[in-house]
Amino acid sequence: MSEPGPARPGSGWPGDPATPDTPVAHDAAGVRALAAGAGTLAELVARQSVCRACPRLVEWREQVAQVKRRAHLTEPYWGRPVPGWGDDHARIAIVGLAPAAHGGNRTGRIFTGDRSGDVLFASLHRCGLAAQPDSVRADDGQRLLHTRMVAAVRCAPPVNKPTVTERDTCAPWLTAEIGQLTADLRVIVGLGGFAWQALWPVLADSGYEVPRPRPRFGHGVEAALGSLVLIGCYHPSQQNTFTGRVTPGMLDSVFQRARQMAGLGEPSGVEAPGYAP
Repeated sequence: MSEPGPARPGSGWPGDPATPDTPVAHDAAGVRALAAGAGTLAELVARQSVCRACPRLVEWREQVAQVKRRAHLTEPYWGRPVPGWGDDHARIAIVGLAPAAHGGNRTGRIFTGDRSGDVLFASLHRCGLAAQPDSVRADDGQRLLHTRMVAAVRCAPPVNKPTVTERDTCAPWLTAEIGQLTADLRVIVGLGGFAWQALWPVLADSGYEVPRPRPRFGHGVEAALGSLVLIGCYHPSQQNTFTGRVTPGMLDSVFQRARQMAGLGEPSGVEAPGYAP
């Protein structure tokens, strides 16, 4: 059985961006300073991955990594903030709510190892934005194509509900990441109403012209912010997929539109062998 508890920086976790010397934010001021001071995207995600600014989230994510779920008792748990990952020069960014307790919080990669991710990555693969149709662990060979994936809140929250204070404390990480991507970024897909709302102040802080009034969230809703387009997408949660509120075809339509708006054209057979327009 693996050792319980969060993965230590530099201990050999696949793709761990941090080292024992990576600076740690312990409060909101620390997040703002370390996010703004990260000179590169690699440095930024390393700092994201060791953040300890929100006591409730730190306690919960580490408790989950200690106790584990019965189905994963023999597996190691990441148990740390889940940093952004994907293409460093992404044309498309996908922003979700937060890591799942036994998904991203276990695997160290957002939307990896849970049912929502199964649905999401299958769609991304069909649309030529992911190299494989599933994402199960950090070293499974999955790659995002032209795309980067992040969460509005980087730690798994109890009952999947971060507080407004936790969202706002985490926001500078997202602002800095979008800032690092600005030269290439053309589309952001907001998964769910929480991500949609969390993005507006972040985009304003990133220098984008935010429309007034702000468009209400909806599946397929688009908002133009100069060179950037924000597209709303229902979250591929089990509740939404089981009830039919969001279907594979609905997800495909959003990501096909994102490709078009990002100037990527149709996906090639190399990128997505199973794609059918």
